[in-house]
Amino acid sequence: MIPILELKTQYAEIREEVERAVCDVMARTHYILGPEVTAFENEFAEWNGASHAIGCASGTDALVLALKAVGVKPGDEVIAPPFTFMATAGAVSSIGAQPVFCDVEAGSFNLDPAQIEKHITPRTKAIEVVHLYGHPADMNAILEIARKHNLKVVEDCAQATGALYHGKKVGTMGDAGAFSFFPSKNLGGAGDGGMVLTNSIDIDERVRCLRGHGSRRKYFHDELGTNSRLDELQAAVLRVKLRHLERWNEKRRAVAAQYTAALQNFITPPPTGAGCQHVYHQYTLRTSRRDEMMAYLNEKGVGAIIYYPLALHLQQVYASMGHKLGDFPVTEKAQAEVLSLPMFPELTSAQVEQVVQTVKDFHSQPVQAG
Repeated sequence: MIPILELKTQYAEIREEVERAVCDVMARTHYILGPEVTAFENEFAEWNGASHAIGCASGTDALVLALKAVGVKPGDEVIAPPFTFMATAGAVSSIGAQPVFCDVEAGSFNLDPAQIEKHITPRTKAIEVVHLYGHPADMNAILEIARKHNLKVVEDCAQATGALYHGKKVGTMGDAGAFSFFPSKNLGGAGDGGMVLTNSIDIDERVRCLRGHGSRRKYFHDELGTNSRLDELQAAVLRVKLRHLERWNEKRRAVAAQYTAALQNFITPPPTGAGCQHVYHQYTLRTSRRDEMMAYLNEKGVGAIIYYPLALHLQQVYASMGHKLGDFPVTEKAQAEVLSLPMFPELTSAQVEQVVQTVKDFHSQPVQAG
């Protein structure tokens, strides 16, 4: 079986580095907001070209803290794509604000700038941009709209660590960028973890306050915050892995190039926009025979999965918003056609060839009736 993701090979490659780093933390017995977190925040900020980085407990928390820090309050509206993981809209809802869905582009699956302005109302406070699957959204167009309407921009970079948009890394162009270090991510920890990037000292200070129970000075609380701290063990692991990330992302691009070269006559491959560098958190293709193809691949030992089978505007949790099929046609077509193939840096040439051949074999089969 070729899995959609496999982490053991990567761990074996860096085992000595990781275990040394973890043991150093255990020996110091400084487990919360210690030197590893401080060092990782500094290194991650520098690696991305940002002024500030603030570690937190998860990618979801990073979104919540970023939204709060840019000034989103209960009752505000935040424009967001419906074709993404639940955390994108869930973070908005969790602080009492209202996600307002806006359709995506057919190619990148990211927020469509041409659709944004029709969703802006007097209550709109921010635009939440997702760089889905590792491909940057059209930030120039989105930032221009935000400036025109005096809106904040929060980038959801959970799937796109290291992706470039006209030479700038995602998470550094809006008011704040939110990152996830969930183990499956391009830069994944040994558990949950997240980070907020910003070039604003005010946002930096606010996120640091919010992640520690609203406190800027120990036992003195200026506002209601939460407990959302990246712990020392995760920071130690992530510091090791950050040193390898550029090489791993290059390997992902190499695998993607092999897939595209071999399969472009059979499926619609993921495009890369002008001035963009994809990091292929997922290699997500489109095919009108998606469900049939997924079943065939899985039967033949090739992991394939759908990200995402049901868009957020059609989820039961948002039923009260009254959306229906047809409201966001590009998103709905995507949810019926997308399929992700195995994607991780340690895929061997033989494994890639097996995936490719299995996809080709599927397309040589007769189309099933009905």
